[in-house]
Amino acid sequence: MAGRWFDEWQVGDRIEHAIRRTVTETDNLLFTTMTHNPQPLHLDLEAAKASEFGQILVNGTFTFALMVGISVGDTTLGTLVANLGYDKLVMPAPVFIGDTLRVTSVVKELKESRSRPEAGIVTFVHEAVNQRDQIVCRCERTALLKRRPTGQG
Repeated sequence: MAGRWFDEWQVGDRIEHAIRRTVTETDNLLFTTMTHNPQPLHLDLEAAKASEFGQILVNGTFTFALMVGISVGDTTLGTLVANLGYDKLVMPAPVFIGDTLRVTSVVKELKESRSRPEAGIVTFVHEAVNQRDQIVCRCERTALLKRRPTGQG
């Protein structure tokens, strides 16, 4: 287990995740076709070349999923009860094939769980940045995390 217990977080905690990921054509093609997204900007090189981007645009839902996935190992792996929601998702710059993304996470809020005394609620702000230092994706993720079991640590 690598994630932290609810009790181990403080508002303002910041993690720069060690994993960086270069997005490949295969990533984009497989994700786009598996989710039945017919958008030519993601699948058709000639259509994408004729667009304002001039090249294939990586599927934004893939970008979002990759950003959250990169964050899991350091934040909620093994301590998560449930993701309660995602909010304020923005994608201010496009992602292209070959872009390398790095992700940071910051704890925005901590709340006690009224329905589960053995858990608490953490709101993370996740942000993905490309090699040109452009923010390509940001969201808030609200997660229900277990408290450290009694007698541990």
